[in-house]
Amino acid sequence: MIHSTAVISDKATLGKNVTVGPFCYVGDEVVIGDDCVLESHVVIKGPTTIGKRNRFFQFCSIGEDCQDKKYAGERTYLEIGDDNVFRESSSVHRGTVQDNAITRVGSRNLLMINAHVAHDVVMGDDCILANNVSLAGHVHMGNFVIFGGGAAIHQFGKVGSHAFVGAGAILVKDVPPYVMVNGQKNVTAGINSEGLRRRGFSSEQIMAVKRAYRTLYRDNNTIEEAIAKLADVAAKDENIQALVTFLENAHRGILR
Repeated sequence: MIHSTAVISDKATLGKNVTVGPFCYVGDEVVIGDDCVLESHVVIKGPTTIGKRNRFFQFCSIGEDCQDKKYAGERTYLEIGDDNVFRESSSVHRGTVQDNAITRVGSRNLLMINAHVAHDVVMGDDCILANNVSLAGHVHMGNFVIFGGGAAIHQFGKVGSHAFVGAGAILVKDVPPYVMVNGQKNVTAGINSEGLRRRGFSSEQIMAVKRAYRTLYRDNNTIEEAIAKLADVAAKDENIQALVTFLENAHRGILR
């Protein structure tokens, strides 16, 4: 259903069973997949490609020019996967040519009210950004990451899969996979054991992650020393290998 007050470019492509509510705007070179819903007052600009079954609540701004002052109107892109929910006033910007010219949002993510995903962000699957979360430009996030309300991360920051970032955190260092962050103190607070259990990790797998955390954080090792000590375990355990790979690429250093 297309509401009579919606404005849709003749250069946009809409899939089957797409709902566009009152006062929405869909611009040039926007591709929207099947069964998506735009509630009302949603603005989507292109070049933007959106998968299936996404829902956009009122006043979302999707695919807008980025806020990087270097941006000079170059052709840049936004890609969004399937089954995401974008709550009121959330915003996602296209990329910049200084990076790969594309912002990517995966599938099954929830962006709550006023969450912001800046240019060139690469966001995985099954993540949650609570109200007023801000991801700065070039941030990379893994899968199953949760940000509490009002949390923010510095540009070029990285957050590993299954990390949990508490409300109000201001991150200027990378957050490794599985780690919990105390938002009030901006320090690590163990591993996200409950989240891992909910996602099907066995007790043995969780214990292995805890031992790796101890090697990294409790035994006074540098990142390089921790990587070396975890090498043998990582060769046999893909979860620990994911941690080691993250550490090898944590160029900003890690949150302690």
